[in-house]
Amino acid sequence: MPGDQTNYSGRRSLILQLIFALCAPSCSAVAAQMSESCSPSAEVVQIASGVYVRPGHAAVVFEGDEIANIGFVVGNRCVAVVDTGGSVAEGHALDCAIRGVTDRPVCYVINTHVHPDHLLGNLAFQRAGVEFVGHAKLPRALALRGKTYLERASEYENTQLHESTIVFPERTVTGVVKLDIGGRVLTVRAHQSAHTDHDISVVDDETNTAFLGDLVFLQHLPVIDGSINGWIGELGVITGESWDNVVPGHGAPRAAWPSAAGPTAVYLTELRDDVRTWIASGGDLASAQDNIGHSRSEAWLLFDRYHRRNVGAAYAELEWED
Repeated sequence: MPGDQTNYSGRRSLILQLIFALCAPSCSAVAAQMSESCSPSAEVVQIASGVYVRPGHAAVVFEGDEIANIGFVVGNRCVAVVDTGGSVAEGHALDCAIRGVTDRPVCYVINTHVHPDHLLGNLAFQRAGVEFVGHAKLPRALALRGKTYLERASEYENTQLHESTIVFPERTVTGVVKLDIGGRVLTVRAHQSAHTDHDISVVDDETNTAFLGDLVFLQHLPVIDGSINGWIGELGVITGESWDNVVPGHGAPRAAWPSAAGPTAVYLTELRDDVRTWIASGGDLASAQDNIGHSRSEAWLLFDRYHRRNVGAAYAELEWED
């Protein structure tokens, strides 16, 4: 990335963090003032009527910006945001993009899971009238990982981020919740352990468009942080849905369904089969990481950064199967 843009983003993020740290809990007024200027604004694409996505780019968390696909849905009454990006600056830019599309207020911020490229932008939306929504297990995940995320993000941003950067959900989901944003309803579903142990999906019922978070990866290698068996199982369940469009957590901002699930499902299934065979033959973890699945490296971006980790996660789970 060009150095000037990186420095600009870092300076703007520092300013935002200092403002929020000093004014919390009365940040809503400051957020409103910051949003009036709305610069810079994220570049978003409309993938269905009233459904917008800020496309992400393949990069390692805390080594790049705008990594995850994030977006929003515009109702007659208000706007629901689905994930907010990897920094307050990204969240503010998304907020500006929303204001460029509609003058309706944001009423919901829905986080699909704990990973920082999806939710460290939350603070930009923390103001009166906005409710944060997440899986029932998300608060625990944030409590366990939030400090580490702040430390890593502080190093990347070259500033000390305040604890207020981590915004917890106010409404948690254990099954299915319907959110009415005026003339359209969003179906928010909590999933079994898969990519993480607290994944949720968001479906806009009007356009039959699903935001799947990191249940589905395209181009970017899938990353196991939950259960390989559970993830394969959840993909088997949701491929039965007849959605018109889906937004994967990474890769193209819009994809056809169920074909979009194919690459993730194939990678995970082949990895599980290979690791099971390796364990049955008496192979150890280190040799498994050195030997399993490397012939598939050309099919994925960031393979070298995440595949060995995936082998380790799969081995740890499958080693104790009955």
